[in-house]
Amino acid sequence: MAYQNIMVAVDGSDAAEAAFNRVLKIAKENEAKLYIAHVVDLRNMATIEFYSPSVDVIDDIKNEREKLLAEYADKAKAQKVDNIETVFRTGNPKLELAVTIPEEYNIDLIVCGATGLNAIGRFLIGSVAEQIVRNATCDVLVVRDN
Repeated sequence: MAYQNIMVAVDGSDAAEAAFNRVLKIAKENEAKLYIAHVVDLRNMATIEFYSPSVDVIDDIKNEREKLLAEYADKAKAQKVDNIETVFRTGNPKLELAVTIPEEYNIDLIVCGATGLNAIGRFLIGSVAEQIVRNATCDVLVVRDN
């Protein structure tokens, strides 16, 4: 079975980088469309904005993350993966990456890193990766960065 729509979840972590490098090969082998997804968890941002209301920290973070997605897309194109779409969302990463985005884009394979940047929300396997494994209705590949 060839995959047609593959999503990789990225956050700039070493594990996400390893997942991204792995997905490039899979996307090329399957001639699949690659969706590069990132979700900003606004629940964590509310506290930051409360303590620095004069600075639009949330917009800065959104702009930084959109730039990160563009960098991943450029890397994919450099590796001859041309059918690419970036997906940027705000909300709950566990829900968006495990259910909402895959359903919306008819994803048949999700690739993610075993752990992300948020050390508080993980134990052994990243909490987002765990939710993807538990709740996704398609195949999931969890990539370790070691």
